[in-house]
Amino acid sequence: MTVLDILTYPDKFLKKQTTPVENIDGALQTVFDDMAATMYVAPGVGLAAPQVGIGRSFIIYDIAPQDDRHNLHVLINPRIVTSEGEIISENEGCLSVPDFRADVKRAERVLVEGVDREGNPLRFEAEGMLAIVIQHELDHLDGTLFIDQISALKRQIYKRRVKKEMRET
Repeated sequence: MTVLDILTYPDKFLKKQTTPVENIDGALQTVFDDMAATMYVAPGVGLAAPQVGIGRSFIIYDIAPQDDRHNLHVLINPRIVTSEGEIISENEGCLSVPDFRADVKRAERVLVEGVDREGNPLRFEAEGMLAIVIQHELDHLDGTLFIDQISALKRQIYKRRVKKEMRET
């Protein structure tokens, strides 16, 4: 498995919408495995295809990665069918928005549809941490970063810091 480079803000690729996956082949299975290696090394609990420069509609996640006992999930062409309730995702972060955390409003429960890595249809309800991770990763598929969900003031502070760091390098 290969550890991939994770794109970070302000990379313009992160703002692009993805296209559906048409064919689940061996090459795509390798990408899933490479993304998993990348996510675990980072470390993170979710990773969307655009974060590694792939413009296709799929995510991986493991909300409880513990040492060697991984429980990786692959969700292809996912969509949220319904959502309800509201929860504050406290101190949410993102591998593509390094060194920044913020509180984000998310739905408390979501009904999700998609396909697993073998092409089997999936339909399940997620709540709590799993719902937050799925919403966060699906936002990436639409070209939305979690900083797009926070106040304009906090977003501007982060953007200024990134611009300053880019000038200094």
